Amino acid sequence: MKKSFIEVNQDSHFPIQNLPYGVFSTENNKTPRIGVAIGEYVLDLSVLEKEGFFNDIITEDITVFNRPALNDFMSLGRDVWSRVRKEIQILLSADEPRLRDNYALRNLSLYLQNEVQLHLPVEIGDYTDFYASKEHATNVGIMFRGKENALMPNWTHLPVGYHGRSSSVVLSETTIRRPVGQTKPKNADAPIFGACKQLDFELEMGFLIGTGNKLGEPIPIEQAEQHIFGAVLVNDWSARDIQAWEYQPLGPFLAKNFSTSISPWVVPLEALESFRVPGPIQEPKPLEYLRQQGDSSFDIQLEVYLKGEKQSTPKRISSSNYRSLYWSAAQMVAHHTIGGCDLNPGDLLGTGTISGSEKESRGSLLELTWRGTEPINLGEGEQREWLEDGDELTITGWCQGEGYRVGFGEVTGVVAPAHDVQEILSKQALVYDEK
Repeated sequence: MKKSFIEVNQDSHFPIQNLPYGVFSTENNKTPRIGVAIGEYVLDLSVLEKEGFFNDIITEDITVFNRPALNDFMSLGRDVWSRVRKEIQILLSADEPRLRDNYALRNLSLYLQNEVQLHLPVEIGDYTDFYASKEHATNVGIMFRGKENALMPNWTHLPVGYHGRSSSVVLSETTIRRPVGQTKPKNADAPIFGACKQLDFELEMGFLIGTGNKLGEPIPIEQAEQHIFGAVLVNDWSARDIQAWEYQPLGPFLAKNFSTSISPWVVPLEALESFRVPGPIQEPKPLEYLRQQGDSSFDIQLEVYLKGEKQSTPKRISSSNYRSLYWSAAQMVAHHTIGGCDLNPGDLLGTGTISGSEKESRGSLLELTWRGTEPINLGEGEQREWLEDGDELTITGWCQGEGYRVGFGEVTGVVAPAHDVQEILSKQALVYDEK
């Protein structure tokens, strides 16, 4: 098993087998640049780049790691990603002296994670959210349409998705403001305007596109993973009551565009190779352009924790696994581009809510509380139907190896109260009067 000269606890998400990429700044250098996580440290790749460690790999006269986002590096392609990753692993190895014994270089390039400021790792041009979990789609369908019509006729034939809002994708630990919008209470004759009362989380993962494709030229299924740079955890916050009123016939809008949180560390797809597993059996067999050979999924354990303002410790409310996802990342890419759509470096593809077959593996409060009819017990006298102001929601995930973990860290958000509705309406009225 590979070992680093930097001591890494076996429960750490960031051993030498992982080396996820992120963007960070420090107190003495406010410029955001790219690093990798190793144990409790961040290795500054801009320093290594300046010292010439990647000159034989990145032969163009460009700088890719002294950048505020990963996009330039991601655009270089899988061969460069793989060779850079291998070089970093060698430099961090226990038996490699170039960094281990160069204390001046170590002082320049290694920082404790708790002493750095993390930033959004990529410039996200476009964000597409899929609906790839059969268990989640079935649960939602039963709630709204009954068991006989749980899945729409197209669901097992293609990865259903919609185009989200990239401008409101935020980094973990960003405060989430409760949204406002139109809702239609049961038995009401007309909608009302106000704060969301059914705020929810969605346990998701996201895949970041590295190299894209030209407009009009689809990506074949067998090449799809070559275009995926890495993966992050995603919480696609959802306003269920707003969505229930607005989603027909075109789908979610205000219910989804207020915030989507992602984790700060991008785990390279190559780091997940040891954890490949078969995906679910797909019946009926997909059309030819969606047929994927070999193991198409990954064994990624996923957990969700909720902590109310009055609670001393968080409560685990969901435990799921990525391997239950019906549609694979490669199928999402192939379907996304089959009509000629071009993907670009930094584009984010969300999986949609990941739910398993057991109640405790459901990936949203919508399912866990069965649309608010079965509140969950958090202990300490607290229960939830939907998220409340002050709630802290954390998603974490990892692959378990022998004596090590390849993890994604966490994506966390705290719910802040909605803006005062009367104040919003007063400002609107003032603007109207001025016109």
